[in-house]
Amino acid sequence: MDTSEHQTPQALHTPSGVGVVDKAAAILDALEAGPTSLAELVSATGIARPTLHRLASALVHHRLVGRDLQGRYVLGSRLSELASAAGEDRLTAAAGPVLSRLRDATGESSQLFRRQADARVCVASAERPVGLRDTIPVGTRLSMKAGSAAQVLLAWEDNERLVEGLNGAVYTPTVLAAVRRRGWAQSLGEREPGVASVSAPVRGPSGRVIAAVSISGPIERLTRQPGRVHAETVMRHAHNLTELIRTTHTQAR
Repeated sequence: MDTSEHQTPQALHTPSGVGVVDKAAAILDALEAGPTSLAELVSATGIARPTLHRLASALVHHRLVGRDLQGRYVLGSRLSELASAAGEDRLTAAAGPVLSRLRDATGESSQLFRRQADARVCVASAERPVGLRDTIPVGTRLSMKAGSAAQVLLAWEDNERLVEGLNGAVYTPTVLAAVRRRGWAQSLGEREPGVASVSAPVRGPSGRVIAAVSISGPIERLTRQPGRVHAETVMRHAHNLTELIRTTHTQAR
């Protein structure tokens, strides 16, 4: 048996007995320290170079591992999505009262969106009770190619996903640069003619953007510069939700 295929004791403290899973876990454990070259991964895990390269390529395919601009391996964006999903109950539970206050403060329907693969999903909402309103039921899947929430969910992604997300999008790199600079996004008729929206990011305990808080309604009411009117309020409520998530995360530890 080729002993070079076995992990070092440091690489896997409690092997499961399923070799390929243990090796994949060892790779992810090694990447926790930061960007790592193939040679450094071989040294850290004790996995033979051909096997490690094959496994790392498969993990990249599934976005569990990524590559930085220098070609080094890094933890992939899919892990953040899964971590966000694991905390979704905590997020949606905290979001309800925040969205209700945002609706009352702006007079417009409010929503919370999370990214799932190539779509954004409404995971919580508080609708305007009367009059003309933009209704987005919980569970609705919308495109990542249009809308202020899509802009927010893409704006802070790594370069590879940013380039991929901009392909076919209504918004441009210049628009996303402005979103990152000012901390909010707006849209006018991007998702649906006559509808305007304003969104701001919600961040997880690590600081990564995990969701977008939004308000939406008719352009006639939000005006053609909805961000000027509502951005400060939307950002304040998104920040409040961020703080609630951090607090509940700390209490749960």
